[in-house]
Amino acid sequence: MPHSLNKIWIHAIWATKERKPLIHKSLEQQVYQYIAKQLREQGCPVRIINGMPDHIHCLFLLNPQKSIAEVIKQIKGSSSHFINQNDLISDKFAWQTGYAAYSISESGVEKVFEYIKKQKAHHQKKTFQQE
Repeated sequence: MPHSLNKIWIHAIWATKERKPLIHKSLEQQVYQYIAKQLREQGCPVRIINGMPDHIHCLFLLNPQKSIAEVIKQIKGSSSHFINQNDLISDKFAWQTGYAAYSISESGVEKVFEYIKKQKAHHQKKTFQQE
């Protein structure tokens, strides 16, 4: 088989350190755009990024040359650095250790996309802890 096809959708979630609500509405698009750019630079096309002040959701295609762990480590590290270097918040920013990552079948991508898109409405009904 001379060619290989990989299409592995990943739904990744991670939180701010101590779940502090640090990603304010005024800076979330700047942070999300930076993370999207970093994912694309790693060869991971992004479908959507959204979240709440204390956590973030990303839906992206995994680069078959990289592991989920190395992609997320790079994203979390570079985005923390970006937030701190640009003084986007008054506190020192950091992500919590760890993350959740789920593979999503092609048939489930739109459902997950809608779930991520509607995070703010979703969390008005259910907190992250309840979920």
